[in-house]
Amino acid sequence: MTVNRWDERYRDEEYLFGREPNAFLKREARRFGKSESVLAVADGEGRNGVFLAGLGLEVHAIDASSVALGKSARLAAEADVEMKLELADLVDWPWPQDVYDHVVAIFIQFADPALRMRLFDGMKRTVKPGGLVLLQGYRPEQVDLGTGGPPQRENMYTRDLLLSVFGDFEILHLEEHDTTIREGRGHDGLSALIDLVARRPDDSGRY
Repeated sequence: MTVNRWDERYRDEEYLFGREPNAFLKREARRFGKSESVLAVADGEGRNGVFLAGLGLEVHAIDASSVALGKSARLAAEADVEMKLELADLVDWPWPQDVYDHVVAIFIQFADPALRMRLFDGMKRTVKPGGLVLLQGYRPEQVDLGTGGPPQRENMYTRDLLLSVFGDFEILHLEEHDTTIREGRGHDGLSALIDLVARRPDDSGRY
C-alpha cells in the first residue's frame, strides 16, 4: 500500500464514494454514546467520520492519503464539526492498547489476507473493553458483480472468517446480504455485503 497510489485515486474534486455516510454505519451508530471516542479506520474522504462527529462523538480518522484527508477536512468544515485527522500507513500504524470506545472500518478491503489479520488484531487491541467494532465489507461474490471493491476474492470477508477472528468477542450482529448501494462512483449497484458488530469483553471477561 503506497500513499501516492491513494493520493492519485482521490485526486478528483468529486468525492469518490460520495459525501453521505454508509447506510450500515448510519443505522448502527445508535449503539454509540455521545462524546464517546471512535477510531475511523481508512476513513478516506471523511463521509463516515464527519457523520460520526456530527453525532457528538470524538472521532480520530486515519487514512493513507493526504489528498483524501484534505477533502475530509473540507467536508468537516462544511458540516461545522471537528475531528482528528491523521495521515497513517496501516502497514505499520501502532494500534495503541485500549484507547477507543469504538472502532469503525467500512470497506477496507485493500488489505490482503496477511495485512487484514494484522488490521483485525489491531482493531481488537485498540478498542476498550466493552467497546464495539463495526465492520462492513464485501463477500467474495462481489468480484463477479463488479460494482465496487478490488478484484481479489481473497481480500473479501466471509461469515466463517469473521466468526473465527471475532470469536472471542460478543457477536451482536452478523449478516450477509445482497443490497444495491449508491456511494458515489466507487460503490454503485447491487453488492454482496457482510456486516459485523462485535463487542469486546470487559476486564472481567464478561460482555
